[in-house]
Amino acid sequence: MDKKGDKFDDTTDGESHTWFGSDRDYTYDELLTRVFEIMREKNPDMVAGKKQKFVMRPPQVVRIGTKKTSFANFTEICKTLHRQPKHLLDFLLAELGTSGSVDGNSQLIIKGRFQQKQIENVLRRYIKEYVTCHTCRSPETILQKDTRLFFLQCETCGSRCSVASIKSGFQAVTGKRAAIRAKTA
Repeated sequence: MDKKGDKFDDTTDGESHTWFGSDRDYTYDELLTRVFEIMREKNPDMVAGKKQKFVMRPPQVVRIGTKKTSFANFTEICKTLHRQPKHLLDFLLAELGTSGSVDGNSQLIIKGRFQQKQIENVLRRYIKEYVTCHTCRSPETILQKDTRLFFLQCETCGSRCSVASIKSGFQAVTGKRAAIRAKTA
């Protein structure tokens, strides 16, 4: 019983604990074992030491000519991450500060020269921010949009937190300045 007279139900699956029915304080070890028992009961996959690692195939980046880069397995990576290609595309283009589009072969064509390592680093940031759960670090999440905000809903632990919206980077005005000056002059 606590101080107000309410009873605690400290039994798990019919087993009783030494502190049940007494008004003594819990010891740290008792609380710790109780928490780990509940965690094992609710999430058998998440027992300490058995954490699964999120493994994904590396992006296949090929240079097209001198000014374009092709990200060949873009849609495959989107399916692995369980994300809409448009969301990943917006993030990639904003982080790389360039423009691009998906062609008929489901490849992402990016304007500019980029190496595989650069694309990998941007993908890692995307996974950290928009794929893995911020609480339990599980990759089994759903990205939902409520009104104007995106929320990351975890399938493993059930937590839900808001994530930052994608901000487009600085876009330089190239080639248009002469046309703009000609119109104003």
